[in-house]
Amino acid sequence: MLRRFLGRTAPLALLGVLCAALPAAADPGMGSVLGSQLVPSANSAIKTAIRERKQHDADVAQVPPIQQPAKAPAQTGLPIGWTYMADFSAAWSLGNTGASDKLPGGFDAMFAYGFSPTLRAEAAYYEVQHYPLGFNNGVVPVYVQGVANPIGTQDLSQAGIDVATKDKFTLLMLEHLVTIAHKLPIVITPTYVSRTSMIGGPNDTQTVEANGFPLQIQARTAQVQALAVTVPFLSTPKMFGTFTVAPSWLVHRAGLNQENKAQFYSILYLEYRPTDRTTIFFEPQSSRDYLPADVYAQHLNAYFLGISHRLTRNTFVQAVLNSGGPSNYKPYGLTGIYCQQIVPSCTNQAITAGGLHATQIQLQFGIGTPSVLPF
Repeated sequence: MLRRFLGRTAPLALLGVLCAALPAAADPGMGSVLGSQLVPSANSAIKTAIRERKQHDADVAQVPPIQQPAKAPAQTGLPIGWTYMADFSAAWSLGNTGASDKLPGGFDAMFAYGFSPTLRAEAAYYEVQHYPLGFNNGVVPVYVQGVANPIGTQDLSQAGIDVATKDKFTLLMLEHLVTIAHKLPIVITPTYVSRTSMIGGPNDTQTVEANGFPLQIQARTAQVQALAVTVPFLSTPKMFGTFTVAPSWLVHRAGLNQENKAQFYSILYLEYRPTDRTTIFFEPQSSRDYLPADVYAQHLNAYFLGISHRLTRNTFVQAVLNSGGPSNYKPYGLTGIYCQQIVPSCTNQAITAGGLHATQIQLQFGIGTPSVLPF
């Protein structure tokens, strides 16, 4: 009888809980915003510095006329003055999510001011959409709080859950181009990131169990400060590659966070340019996200594979396939439902979940200053 009772009441109660909030676990969120906003700008400065250095070396290698001294190396790198970028996007989730593959649209924007070829300030806004696996398919156990054995099961495909997620990031960056030994250009970028989220609704508010007591948190809201360093490792007429490492810290602990040690983001960027207008890029990354529902940081592994095409001097189109999930939060998706009480229904529920794993394809259309586009 109890199993039949839960079978009738759990879907509606579960729907109310999960539409309000999603357990914070993992996705390529913070790493994606650094890869999408910080890395392209640093790459642009490094490309220009390498190109100018090669040109200067070629000029010096030629014997100048008697009355014409060799040219001094041009001081170029970061663009001077105002630069901008803006785009809008549509996205579709891939894999068996058990729900519609359509995701909420997104918008990105960036404004920057270059004080000199080696120093620039930048402000950016970035959105990423995803639909995690394991919340709309499969069967999970149902427990009564304090009882070890499950008293029933719940078919997630019958619960009508909406966990389409949109993460929103605001970035403030100060880029500094440094040339080591007059040959190796690197970009050092102190960065501040503020993250908020919408999960199947207007916010990310969630009730979690903390040491036997309920605790309401904003599951995916965090502020992070980082110090990124981008170094080139490949530069040919057709190919280019950089590696970025960014130790980061929470601005403050929140929710279930227990410590605030430095967490390291590592981003490898590799591109191939078959034509002057088209770039194919691959960006694997390993990062450590630390959200309010995490006792310890998540070890995220993700990749971005994309193609960009410049339509005109100031317009572009870009398609990006990305996928990511944690290696230390498994299994993925919802793993259990805990009823705080069962009379008159299974209400005041707590839920447990592993990591969030999501794969999606994003199509972007945008305008911007070519020197700061992710090409």
